[in-house]
Amino acid sequence: MGAAYFYHLTRAPLEATLPMLLGKARQAGWRVAVRGTSKDRMTWLDDKLWLGPEEQFLPHGLAGGEFDADQPVLLTTAPENPNNAQCLMTIDGAGVAPEEVNSAERVCILFDGNDPSAVETARGQWRELTQAGCAAQYWSQESGNWAKMAESN
Repeated sequence: MGAAYFYHLTRAPLEATLPMLLGKARQAGWRVAVRGTSKDRMTWLDDKLWLGPEEQFLPHGLAGGEFDADQPVLLTTAPENPNNAQCLMTIDGAGVAPEEVNSAERVCILFDGNDPSAVETARGQWRELTQAGCAAQYWSQESGNWAKMAESN
């Protein structure tokens, strides 16, 4: 049974935080699905990942290609899991079902702390998932370093 980790982005933007989390997930040996709500946003993210430092390159693909099942990191807007990911990362308020949390090694929910709507969406997701019995942790970078601020088992 997995857990949902909520990442409240206040100091570093998504394009800086996501590669760090993807790197940690890949080091754990997990395949990752990154789920968003907009194909344009996923294309933007794909471009950002290709432009990262060469020594930190993360092999990945944008969903919709013939090799989706082979991608170690797949950027998608769909609720399916075509690359058999053990870790799901969501951005921009993309939905997560309690069953996904329970069947994954880890679910990471990244949200922009400078966007009141994104914060409210994340709060709703926290309530939904924890009320369904999912383990969850809330991480904030407000002090400069990532710190666990809350936990629900």
